[in-house]
Amino acid sequence: TTDITRTIAVGNAPQEQKRHFTLVLKGHIAIATARFPKGTTGAQLDTLARHALWSAGLDFDHGTGHGVGSYLSVHEGPQRIAKTGTVPVKAGMILSNEPGYYKTGSHGIRIENLELVREAEPVEGGDRDMHRFEALTLAPIDLRLVVKELLSPAEVSWLNAYHARVRSEVGPLVDSGTREWLEQATRRI
Repeated sequence: TTDITRTIAVGNAPQEQKRHFTLVLKGHIAIATARFPKGTTGAQLDTLARHALWSAGLDFDHGTGHGVGSYLSVHEGPQRIAKTGTVPVKAGMILSNEPGYYKTGSHGIRIENLELVREAEPVEGGDRDMHRFEALTLAPIDLRLVVKELLSPAEVSWLNAYHARVRSEVGPLVDSGTREWLEQATRRI
């Protein structure tokens, strides 16, 4: 079972849409890079995806992520990253990471990856067992919609590393024309 929703530009996007896309991307990256103690619930993680939007006076009215089944339902619980997500996130679970933003009568944005929950490597001096996410989805994020100046250096590094992984793992599987497009779509910013 899989699930991916990814906003792409059709034509030239206004600056407001690019700003909103970048704020959603910041939330996506916050989830993708999160390290969190064992026993953390989806409700605790949900705020990470909303922080950049909240700082701009914006929000979205859906959960950030849902569990994904194997051979079953694409929306499968009990795990979820949402304000109502009370189940602890455990290693081996697959969840979507899909913050969004919707401006009534104008545009909607969603950036979704599926993430596998993994045990995180210990941190020197740390005293808690931690988890992290590993992206399972390998699809370009539309760079035409990214306002680089709104991203921190760490967020730019994450985006460049993610796109390098997409190129490395997907590139050998596609024909030469698609590979040329992929190289451009996943270029460093």
